[in-house]
Amino acid sequence: MKKNILITGASKGIGKSIALQVCKNNRLFLFARNHDQLQKLAQQIHDLGGEAYVFATDISNEEQVNRQIGLVLEKFSVDVLINNAGVGVFKPIEEISLNEWDWVMNVNVKGTFLISKALVPHFKAKKNGLIINVESDVAKRTFANGSLYCASKYAQEAFTQVLRKELRPFNVRVSAIYPGITSSEFDGQPQNADYKQNWLQPEQIAQAIEHIVQTPDHVLIDEITIHPIWQEY
Repeated sequence: MKKNILITGASKGIGKSIALQVCKNNRLFLFARNHDQLQKLAQQIHDLGGEAYVFATDISNEEQVNRQIGLVLEKFSVDVLINNAGVGVFKPIEEISLNEWDWVMNVNVKGTFLISKALVPHFKAKKNGLIINVESDVAKRTFANGSLYCASKYAQEAFTQVLRKELRPFNVRVSAIYPGITSSEFDGQPQNADYKQNWLQPEQIAQAIEHIVQTPDHVLIDEITIHPIWQEY
């Protein structure tokens, strides 16, 4: 059955791969800041026979989020929310600026909160829905020079667990996926850089997410963790 799926951070990396993976027989709402990249992706999806709508949005801005979600809900229902948008800064604690701290927390934590908050009443009202939070394996572990990123992902994980408890009585499922080291442009280098050949590929994360999306409504997949076999964790 056709589902209406909203994806944040859809313009590149894992988000783009998710969109291309789930676009067949579904309707997509693509959220990210870069309008041009979203338009190119939407065209790609249309060329594949899919249906996609573009919403250039700063997900850390409550006014923008509420306005764009309102535009979606004016015409459509939303069945699945995939909170994928994420950023990272990796350096010793004393080198992290307040602006960097706010940026990472705003996208990874506040963004997940604002998008979820805007859609939760809709899910509750129809007593059905699925939220998938794309977190990281560092929602459960730490590493040197990762204090900011790890803190944001631990916060996102706590939010996910509470959201799952609050929404289960309304038949709304909340799942989390924890990727290990993944080949994307997250570190500022090309996705296909030679040193990333044995990393997880974004489409492998997308395949796991598609599995969750296709699961029957009475089944809750709480979490999936994925690592490249060589990764120490």
